[in-house]
Amino acid sequence: MSTTTPAAPAPSALNASRTTATAARVLRQLRHDPRTIALMILIPCLMLILLRYVFDASPRTFDTIGASLLGVFPLITMFLVTSIATLRERTSGTLERLLALPLGKADIIAGYALAFGALAVVQSALATGLAVWVLGLDVTGSAWLLLLVALLDALLGTALGLFVSAFAASEFQAVQFMPAVIFPQLLLCGLFTPRSDMHPVLEALSDVLPMSYAVDGMNEVLHHGDLTATFVRDVAIVAGCAVLVLGLGAATLRRRTA
Repeated sequence: MSTTTPAAPAPSALNASRTTATAARVLRQLRHDPRTIALMILIPCLMLILLRYVFDASPRTFDTIGASLLGVFPLITMFLVTSIATLRERTSGTLERLLALPLGKADIIAGYALAFGALAVVQSALATGLAVWVLGLDVTGSAWLLLLVALLDALLGTALGLFVSAFAASEFQAVQFMPAVIFPQLLLCGLFTPRSDMHPVLEALSDVLPMSYAVDGMNEVLHHGDLTATFVRDVAIVAGCAVLVLGLGAATLRRRTA
């Protein structure tokens, strides 16, 4: 009679070596998918160029809207790419095999976040540099603070993508989450009208959506030369939401087969 040896329980504590090994594996896979890399890095830049020349006759409008969209574009791009790429790992059985190893859920989710986060750094740096030094985006504050918010927005998009990938059974379903997760935030973040002018119910709802604080943080850099308490609050909320969603993403990692 044969016996089955139960799998060793996965470590619960986050381990730096296991996390970096997971991140390195994801980056090696992405290296063989140049279209995905191009989508993550170049699309926000192309959208900013398009936006700049849409408002060619009104540079001040570009200054007002461009700063906000500098944070919105990376968030949307990283959400789409991360959700689809992670779903591929789930459906191909890669995550299933990883969960059978002595590898903690926190190591897996942190490794994915680290890998996509590295690309988010490149994406945010290129988009910010292009907007400020090539397209002439005029901001009162430091361009480094603008870069910080853009990077945090991209990391938030990564975290949201990792989280929603657990609830999709196909890449088409992953894309369908965009209207549910991203579009309401886009409409309520204050990009089209000040949040204080919205219906009180919608204003209250916008107060709990992280994209609202991403846009507010960009506007703080746009209008203030010094580091303000509001800016610190905004970036802390965006960063906190990213960490929270990453934790929820780790909680969704489970074996799908007995």
